[in-house]
Amino acid sequence: MKFTPQEIESLSKDFESASPQEIIAWAVAHFCPNLVLSSSFQTQSLPLLHMVWQAHPQMRIFFLDTGLHFWDTLIFREKLQQKWDLNIVDLRPEEKWRTVLRHFGSDLPETDPNLCCYIRKVQPMQKAMEGLDAWITGIRREQTENRAHAQILEYKRDGLLRIAPLLNWTGEEVFNYISANNLPRHPLPASRYPSIGCKPCTRAIQVGENERAGRWDGKGKTECGLHTEMFNKDKLTDEFYL
Repeated sequence: MKFTPQEIESLSKDFESASPQEIIAWAVAHFCPNLVLSSSFQTQSLPLLHMVWQAHPQMRIFFLDTGLHFWDTLIFREKLQQKWDLNIVDLRPEEKWRTVLRHFGSDLPETDPNLCCYIRKVQPMQKAMEGLDAWITGIRREQTENRAHAQILEYKRDGLLRIAPLLNWTGEEVFNYISANNLPRHPLPASRYPSIGCKPCTRAIQVGENERAGRWDGKGKTECGLHTEMFNKDKLTDEFYL
């Protein structure tokens, strides 16, 4: 660790009043090249993607290619890659986990959404993060109850530092930045999809609903596991499922 847990706690408190650009600049200065950005390539992830691209154009950007994305998301990702010459790394499940997916079939998002997210998102990210020092993510406190308690800088179980430059931003600030910088927009939010994940687990929201109400509706979950159980294999282990 380049910083002690106490130093990170103190820095995190200081960053509560810092701009996202200042936090990103600090991260680049201290952790590159062992620093990555994870991005879902939806409209709300654009400000952070744009800021990171300005600070370090060739930073690796992890994209979880779950095989279940909306075509709109994949096309939008390609357009941004061409526009900004992004250094995107597609993450997919290892072959042993693809065997599990074939065993369960296409119903897995309905029958066991936690296992589906673990195989398609958590496990590939865990594997890709090996040997890194830190990763930048676009989570915001107002999105979910779990994220409301997050810190801008947080060490995870394996010592990896999670950095959340937009943690204090509101949805209004996100869209103000997009408008001010004339950034491209994912087409689905115009059809009431403000938060976009995999197609089987995302629906359009109704007027007055939370922006993430359309994620895993009726499945008893609000997170895929990247920001909750990502570094805890007690519940989902290779030995249990293989």
